[in-house]
Amino acid sequence: MIALLSRDIALAFRAGGGFGLSLAFFLIVTVLVPFGVGPEGGMLARIAPGVLWVGALLACLLSLDRIFALDHEDGTLDLLATAPIPLETVTATKALVHWLTTGLPLTLAAPVLGILLNLPATGFFWLTLSLALGTPALSMIGAFGAALTVGLKRGGLLLSLLVLPLYIPTLIFGAECARRGAEGLATSTPVLMLLGITLGSVALLPFAAAAAIRVNLR
Repeated sequence: MIALLSRDIALAFRAGGGFGLSLAFFLIVTVLVPFGVGPEGGMLARIAPGVLWVGALLACLLSLDRIFALDHEDGTLDLLATAPIPLETVTATKALVHWLTTGLPLTLAAPVLGILLNLPATGFFWLTLSLALGTPALSMIGAFGAALTVGLKRGGLLLSLLVLPLYIPTLIFGAECARRGAEGLATSTPVLMLLGITLGSVALLPFAAAAAIRVNLR
């Protein structure tokens, strides 16, 4: 598992597409929003948590098709499916690599970009916490969607259509957590819901993703 993790991280940074593209897209969304809604500070402060969460979610989508597609194209996925390591562990590792190279950088960049949207100082911690709790679920759900569409030509659009409805609960509770934190309200409910979604995704979806890969490799 450690060898697979190290290999995939090295390939992700060597390829450069997913890591840099996600951060660039997140930055572009954040910079363009004030031009669309106006520079009024109060308005930007109110919408900042939702905008940052939507931007992070869409940025995660950009690199989902790379989770299994490259390994499928060069035959590595077939070898992994027959290797001694369980396929469920492989899918979980792939999701972890996606989070380390996409979700984690987005989480770390979000407070800096929050300054551009006039996010209140009290909201920086809760925005970071909500993304840290929610982005692992985005990566795991994305890995499941990538497993369903692996091997399909031009499956990127289908992958987005499959994954976006599953992302909605994470988006709702993540944005609500950041919004409540920025306004000084209680955040325990959205935090617990986010944690529950992430733990449930990590516990169940590796098995579903592994089953989908087995079916697609037949």
